[in-house]
Amino acid sequence: MLSKVDDIALAIDGVITQEQADKLQIIEQHFDSLNLCKANLEQVIYKLAKPYEHEIALLQTIPGINSKLTAIRIIAEISNDVSSFPTSKHLCSCAGLTPTNNESAGKKKSVRISKAGCYIKPLLVQCGLAALKSKDNPEISNRYKNLKMRRGHKKAIIAIARMLMTVIYHILQDKVCYDKELYSHYNQLPVSKEITVKQAIALAKRQGYKLVG
Repeated sequence: MLSKVDDIALAIDGVITQEQADKLQIIEQHFDSLNLCKANLEQVIYKLAKPYEHEIALLQTIPGINSKLTAIRIIAEISNDVSSFPTSKHLCSCAGLTPTNNESAGKKKSVRISKAGCYIKPLLVQCGLAALKSKDNPEISNRYKNLKMRRGHKKAIIAIARMLMTVIYHILQDKVCYDKELYSHYNQLPVSKEITVKQAIALAKRQGYKLVG
């Protein structure tokens, strides 16, 4: 808009009739009434969320969830008690952030995410996009860039949303503030995990390595 100031000035140059002025006044009054309704609704939401002040404050320490209303929306969707979910993977599945199980005769027909979580999933995607802009949390942006090169933007941002959901689960479970090591700590592979040579080759290819020799 800054490069078009002169064009805008020319467009609004002229005379406003009394009818147009009356219409603009009605629009302004309508806009003010909408802002008043929004402010009143937010006061009601804050009043209902008072018992969860501690959990809300903990969630606000997560990158991309700086807004109090955003934290309230998350708690409204998954509750402040996550004990009903055995693991963070169950919660991610409930939020629609995991691939669907569409497999037949050992062949996967689709790896699309499920349609669950129609409210929480878009919210976490927006939080993920906001977290990418944070310079204080390179672990998120680095993971996004690594995934984007191999899988594209859409799959990468869903992975970031799942990462945030995993962190949310453990923060609400342990009642601790955000720690950048929290996600990697809970998702590190066990030492005793074993894979076949064929699986190792497939894993290396997915990571972008070229097999030689």
